[in-house]
Amino acid sequence: MATKVFMEALSPTMEEGKVLTWHRKEGDQVSDGDVLAEVETDKAVMELQARGVGVLRRILAAEGAVVEVGHLVAVIAAPEEDIEELLTEERQERPEPQPVGTAGGRPAVTAPAPAAAAAHLPQGGEAAGQIKSSPLARRLARERGLDLRIVRGSGPGGRITKRDVEAATEAAPAAGIPQTGYQDIELSQIRKTIAKRLAQSLGPVPHFFLTTEIDMERAVEARDALNALGEGPKISFNDIILKVVAAALQQHRECNAWWLEGAIRHFNEVHLSMAVAVEDGLITPVIRNAHLKSLREIATEARELAERARARRLTPEEYTGGTFSVSNLGMFDIDQFTAVISPPEAGILAVGSIIEKPVALDGDVTVRKRMRVTMSCDHRVIDGATGARFLQTVRRMLENPLAIVW
Repeated sequence: MATKVFMEALSPTMEEGKVLTWHRKEGDQVSDGDVLAEVETDKAVMELQARGVGVLRRILAAEGAVVEVGHLVAVIAAPEEDIEELLTEERQERPEPQPVGTAGGRPAVTAPAPAAAAAHLPQGGEAAGQIKSSPLARRLARERGLDLRIVRGSGPGGRITKRDVEAATEAAPAAGIPQTGYQDIELSQIRKTIAKRLAQSLGPVPHFFLTTEIDMERAVEARDALNALGEGPKISFNDIILKVVAAALQQHRECNAWWLEGAIRHFNEVHLSMAVAVEDGLITPVIRNAHLKSLREIATEARELAERARARRLTPEEYTGGTFSVSNLGMFDIDQFTAVISPPEAGILAVGSIIEKPVALDGDVTVRKRMRVTMSCDHRVIDGATGARFLQTVRRMLENPLAIVW
């Protein structure tokens, strides 16, 4: 009996996936659990596995196609089994996946054109996305800054092909035809999710911000001394900050919290999310039970999670369930910034760079290493005084580093 291969929800927040690579081709024998394809989700690159045994009879979503969760992407069946009725039923129930590229020179899946479609000549006010054109032609036009409205298609029904775009590009300068002065970059799955999450956070969540400046002289000395021992991983300032925040959250459970409709959840355990910049955006892997881990354990885990995040190889368990977040842009020479809360978390700490500046100390002016941090708070969960007390604890620990080496 034929097995339908659907686009699965490979992460808790996934609504659609982009097929990156097929590891099996039509005609290949597959077994239950075999990796069929790699799919880009809203957070990482995940494996789509076979849920049946047989031959991969049909691939319905080419590499580059973006497919909604629950839509059919392939069919596994016996070599001689008739699958046409199954495919016909599926087409009637759902539209086919819309393409965004090509796979190995083979056009990405497109919805079948009406049999009686007439030749299409672009009109002056028509957008490029509405013009009959192949996915490869659209991508090439974007890359070359060519307006498809000035291109005459030579394909069936006036469809613009790659050859038409190449010919128009060569002819445009000679004919004095203007080309567009911009390039449209297609949204990645992670960028789509970031846009959606920002709208969900900045709109509904009532943010307020608290900033304090911390003397980092002793923290710098402590880090240098620990790294001079030459044992274990190198300790970064970010590792120290993560350790301190985890310890401070244990003392201020009201900041280690989620906003839920009808309730505020205070956590006894600290699962610390740390922002990691990746291509096309950022992701927040989670150091679980950070309050129970030593500084070196946090340094090791933070480094491993960051590497997996940049390789887009995190599992859902590694980037969900955080109770508080830390975002550090100090390494980019950013003195101070405000970060956006990631619901349902109630707070995030934005960390700036450590800079030398003149300060008043014991009646004299001296140069000290200072660092600014800004806490974004969900006012439904954290009041001003509550957040201020948390920051006082963070500051006290960083200015007295013996508190973090225990």
